[in-house]
Amino acid sequence: MVLSKKLARFNRVGTNRVLGRIAGRAPGFGKIVHRGRRSGREYRTPVNVFRVPAGYVVALTYGAETDWVRNVLAAGGCELETLGKLVELTHPRLVHDEQRQALPFGVRQFLGLIGVTDLLYLDRA
Repeated sequence: MVLSKKLARFNRVGTNRVLGRIAGRAPGFGKIVHRGRRSGREYRTPVNVFRVPAGYVVALTYGAETDWVRNVLAAGGCELETLGKLVELTHPRLVHDEQRQALPFGVRQFLGLIGVTDLLYLDRA
């Protein structure tokens, strides 16, 4: 059970506006900077992001069919604002991982409770 679309809408309107102010600077958070597939408009989506040897991994708490994920996949990359820096990322790939092995232990446990099994891996450019 990935988080519901109703909760996603609430987060987009409420939570993301608050989280968006700190996401680019707080550890474990970041903002995915991407462009709309049709509109070409720039978006900044707050996410939980974790460092891996080749780049970063994002747990897809709303699933792989969200607009921002589809935008990043279609573009072949994005930028990530994290810890006050802007990082260019390429080669996005979806990975279904029931164990969530790349994530810290506590995060793995919590995401397991809500049924998150899809991750987005991105390499540093």
